[in-house]
Amino acid sequence: MLNLYVSPSSSSSRKAKQWLRDHGIAFKERNIGREPLNAEEIKQLMALTEDGSDELISTRAKIYTRVKDNLDNLTLSELIDLLVEHQELIKRPIIFNDYQMQIGFSEEEIRLFLPREVRQENLRRLTANIS
Repeated sequence: MLNLYVSPSSSSSRKAKQWLRDHGIAFKERNIGREPLNAEEIKQLMALTEDGSDELISTRAKIYTRVKDNLDNLTLSELIDLLVEHQELIKRPIIFNDYQMQIGFSEEEIRLFLPREVRQENLRRLTANIS
């Protein structure tokens, strides 16, 4: 099952949700402003990142300016505690399943979550148009 962590005030969250609906992809939505993530859930997200915490942390969050100088000195445990305490530091939307994750909305990258058959059919159509 695909998971979508959102903030309703985020235009990217709304775009991601609409894109998934438009493409008939089932997902479980969670507003992490109302239902914050716990330490285990943040660890799960970090395990799916390619660039570690840099991928998850929002540099636009107001609190970021207060903590940015200390981020590199935090242990993983301290960083997770910080993210649990200040969920606004976590970028949104977060779209993920057991194998892959996308943070933010990118129409190109979100296509990874289309079923394989749909991606193959789209590729066949594209290559047929080129010929």
